[in-house]
Amino acid sequence: QVQLVESGGGLVQPGGSLRLSCAPSGRIFGINVVAWYRQAPGKQRELVAAITDGGKPNYLDSVKGRFTISRDNAKSAVYLQMNSLKPDDTAVYYCNMARTVVPGFSNNYWGQGTQVTVSS
Repeated sequence: QVQLVESGGGLVQPGGSLRLSCAPSGRIFGINVVAWYRQAPGKQRELVAAITDGGKPNYLDSVKGRFTISRDNAKSAVYLQMNSLKPDDTAVYYCNMARTVVPGFSNNYWGQGTQVTVSS
C-alpha cells in the first residue's frame, strides 16, 4: 500500500516555528480531503487542521491564527506551517489523506507521525 511520509518535526522553543510536510510514496488518485491530527501524551488524538479540495481550511480553535494548512496537488503534498508554538502544541503529528470512493465510504492514508516538542 502507498505510505505517507512525514518530515519537519523537532524541538523548538515557545514562540518558534516549524513546517511539517507530508507526501505519499506513490500516486494516490482522487484525494479530496487532507488533514493533520495530533496526539499528546495522555490525550486523545485530535483534528488540528483539514482542507477539502478547493475549499477553505478548518482549524482546531486553539491553533487558529497560528497554524496554516496548505496543499500542493501537483506534488500530492500537504503542509502545516506552525507559528507561535506553545508547550501545549507538543504532540506527535500525523498527516491524513482521504478520498471518497462512494458516499459513506472513504479510503484513508496516514503518515507515520512526527514528534513536535515545544519546550524552554
